[in-house]
Order: sequence, then C-alpha cells, then structure tokens
Amino acid sequence: MFSIRRIYDATTAANRERLAQVQAILRAQFPQLGEAQIAKLPDQLTNPLKYRFRAVVLVAEDGRHGVRGFALMLHAPDLAFCYLDFLSAGRGQTGHGVGGALYQRVREDAAALGAVGLFFECLPDDPALSPDPGIRAQNAARLRFYERYGARPIANNAYATPLRPDDHDPPYLVLDPLGRDVLPGRDHVRAIVRAILERKYGDRCSPDYVERVVASFVDDPVKLREPRFRPTRPPPGARRPGKQPIALVVNDRHEIHHVRERGYVEAPVRISSILEELSRTRLFETATLERFPARHIEAVHDKSFVRYLKSAAESVPEGKSVYPYVFPIRNRARPPQSLPLRAGYYCIDTFTPLNANAYRAAVRAVDCALTAAQLILDGRRLAYALVRPPGHHAERASFGGFCYFNSAAVAAHFLSGNGRVAILDVDYHHGNGTQDIFYDRDDVLTISIHGHPRFTYPYFSGYEDETGEGAGRGFNVNLPLPESIGAEHYRPALERALARIRKFAPAFLVLSLGLDIVRGDPTGSWLLGAKDLKENGRLIGRLGLPTLVVQEGGYRTRTLGVNARNFFDGLWQGAH
Repeated sequence: MFSIRRIYDATTAANRERLAQVQAILRAQFPQLGEAQIAKLPDQLTNPLKYRFRAVVLVAEDGRHGVRGFALMLHAPDLAFCYLDFLSAGRGQTGHGVGGALYQRVREDAAALGAVGLFFECLPDDPALSPDPGIRAQNAARLRFYERYGARPIANNAYATPLRPDDHDPPYLVLDPLGRDVLPGRDHVRAIVRAILERKYGDRCSPDYVERVVASFVDDPVKLREPRFRPTRPPPGARRPGKQPIALVVNDRHEIHHVRERGYVEAPVRISSILEELSRTRLFETATLERFPARHIEAVHDKSFVRYLKSAAESVPEGKSVYPYVFPIRNRARPPQSLPLRAGYYCIDTFTPLNANAYRAAVRAVDCALTAAQLILDGRRLAYALVRPPGHHAERASFGGFCYFNSAAVAAHFLSGNGRVAILDVDYHHGNGTQDIFYDRDDVLTISIHGHPRFTYPYFSGYEDETGEGAGRGFNVNLPLPESIGAEHYRPALERALARIRKFAPAFLVLSLGLDIVRGDPTGSWLLGAKDLKENGRLIGRLGLPTLVVQEGGYRTRTLGVNARNFFDGLWQGAH
C-alpha cells in the first residue's frame, strides 16, 4: 500500500529525504539527464520566479516513508496551464498501480489549479519518427495509457520537429483536457507552446525554431489526434477531475460541553446554526473524524499543563464546573497543590470553566483539526474544522477565553513537518495563544487582525511591537484596529496581511476563523456584514494555498450561519 503526498518545499528534513529519493529515481530511470538538471529539483520548489514555473512534486510513499514513484508537474499561473515534466515509478515498482495513482492525482491537482489542460510530451508511435520497432512499441504503450484518460497528441503541428537532422523519436505534445468539452483556442495554445519551449528548452531551442513551431499551431480551437488504440475500460483516474468540495470535519461530541449559565455565549447552538446554512450549499463534503495520539497536543502545549487539565477535569463532579478565583504570581517551582486553586495558575480569566466535558470536547476539537490537516496533506485544497470549544486563546501552558487546547496551533505544527505554514487569525480578539506558541519560530508565520488590546480581550497582548523573538523575530504580525470600524477600515488590514503571507510564500495556510467581527456580535464592536465576509473569503482564497479553516469565535447565533455561508462562498470563488 502507498499514499500520494505533495512535497511543497525543501525546508524540512523529511522533505529533503523524500526529494533525495526522487533524485535517485531520476538517476536510475533517466540516465540521459545531466546531474545539474537533477540537482536543481529542490531549487525549483523554492525559487519559482527563477524557473518561471511553480514546481509541484508528488510522491507515492509507503508506510516507511520510502518513495515508490513520483511526478513533477510545472504550473504556469500566468497562462493557466500545467505541464507534466516527469512521471515515474521506482525500480521494481512498475505494474503496481503507482503510475496510475500518480497520474490521477496530477490531473486532480491540475484541475484544482484552474488549468485549461495538462500538457506533456510523449515519444512518437509513427514509424517515420521512431524507426526502432522495440522503442516504438514502448512509445505506443505510453500513449495507450494516457489515451484511456482522454489525453492525446495535439494534431496538425510541427512540435515533433527534430532539433538536429540526425535526431530520432522527437516528442509529440500531448494534451489532457481534464474532462473539459471545449479545447483551448489557437492563440492560447501558441502562448503555452512558446512558454514550454522558452522556459524549459531555452538553452537548446533557437529563436527561429521556437517561432516555426509556435506558428505551426493553426487549428482554432486546437484538435486532438483521433483515438488510435482499442477502447478499454477507463481507469478510475479517467473521471472528470472537477473542483474538489471543501472537506468538512465536525466535532460530533461538542454538545457534551454545554455550560448552562447566564452570559456564557459559547453554546452548542453555534455549531447547529452554521451547519444549517452550510447544508444549503453544495460546497462541502463531510469527512470522517479520526483519532490522534496525545503527543500532537503535547507538541505545542506544556506537558504539565496537559496533565493538569486532564487530572482536574477527572476530579470535577459530573455536572459541576471549577472557575478560577485565585491568580498567583506564577512560580514554576511552586504551583498550588489544590486543583481548584491551580486553575488560576493555568488560566487567564474568571469565565472559562473547567470540567470533564470541556476537556473531552477540547480533545475532540483537536482531533477534528488534525483530521482536516491530514486531508490537506492528502491533496484537499480546502478543509474546514468546525469545532467548539475554540482554541486560539490557549497558550503553551494556559487556558482561557473559552479555549482549552489550541486546535489551530496543533494543526499548524502538524502541517509544518511538510512545509512552512502561515496562520491568519481573523477573530475579533487577539490570538494570544497562537502567538505565544510560535513566538520564537521562523517556519510558522502568525498574523492576527483584531480589536486593539486597549479595549478588547485578552487586553495584555496583541500590540504591534510584538514581532517575535530569537529565530522568530519578524514572523509574528499584529494588526490591531479601532473599536468601531466597518469594511472600509478592515479591508486594508486584511490586504496588508495577505501581502505579508505572499512574501513568506508558505506551503499551507491555517485560518483561525472568527465570525465575531460582524455587526451585533455580543463580544465585538465592529460593523461588518455578510457581504463583507464574502469578500474577505474571496481575497483569502485568491492566495491559492492549501487552506485549513478552524472555527474560533462568533456568537450572534441569529446570523452566524448566514455569515459562515457567505464567507465560504467567497473562499470557494477565490480559490477557484
């Protein structure tokens, strides 16, 4: 068994090891490649401007992190096309479904990127171009494989023109329209052909050669060669790779955490209000929640803090809650012995109760976020962890603000093993917990847009001069805003945050979604509406990043669902 995983960059040790295995396959399977071409692979991932393509590396990986095959796809956003540069199984892995699974994933990713088609080269099956019968048979087998998916050579052009008179087996340019009924037009394809020849082969193709080949594409729209091979049952990957739905992971046990006290607005009805409105769209696909080991929580939270929450929760009688009421100056060597007293040692306020169900629901919320993060690693572009209790106020060793464990931070750390992560917190309140957890790291960029701490909870953090420390200096960004603002003041801050994310160039985006920035929320003072949330979502979606959304605040239940639906409408439109 194997799974398909995308390698986003070469910053982590695990990714560097996977890329080394990919390079070993290139050396073994493509001996004609020069070492310089193989060695540049990590640089292609990290420096797309240099190569004028965004590199997408997909690996088929077994349970021991062994790479059994890979695909290298080049994405040109300026021309909205993808080019499959390499697709190969490792030695001894052919015939095990590796190639088919990789090609299926390549098609899905190309469609998700909005490509007009997937282009690639295939050696010819024409005797005039491929004189060796053995080689020609191999070429025909590859063309037969791709034809089952609807990919065929583009007809009536001079792409298969040898660079030198004595060259043989010049490649066809093949197009997989990804299930589209309409093929791209002549001028668009000419621009694509020029990009392929100049960006990939600029050191080998003369300007005259490029002009001659580009001008040979005369059909408008282009035409594909007629099917040449006997029809067979299409493989599973031959289905039309449409736009992926948003993966929805819901905390199915959140209702056990129900504090029936006046003024406690973090209630179960929040989730049902959102789900009711989301069910009216066709944007979502519910995913099964998975359980994850506690080590993921302990990777971002202090172990003694985690142990305390578990012990204290187990000690509170069913139906009862403990509220902090004594807040000692924290002496790490001498914490209070009494569990109720120690609540103040670990808590930052007086209104976040501790009980058994709060702890259980918080653990389940983390599982939701990790499930959604795993779906992102498995190829989803958008995933939504609809959880309560929220998490962004939970620091390394403290809880508060209705938050116990920081689900978004746990998921971000989980994703960071596969590439750099940006966390954008758009809740009305500062994400003090997320800031605290990543304050000294440079592989996770944290940005929070929130009400100024002069008047907004948690009051003690969220100032602009809190920019990180040590290696993390410059990687924490706070954008505090005035007390009463509308979209006209909020939007510039959001655009500033998005510009910083683009500069950071992360592999993943984790969005802490607060819906308490709207008019009438009982915990906020801003004046945004549903249409503003839709536009915010659209702008965030246009980043084009694999995005995990984790629910945080939002307490005006009469409009909560409508606001969520509008945000995700915009996010979906921006991402596609």
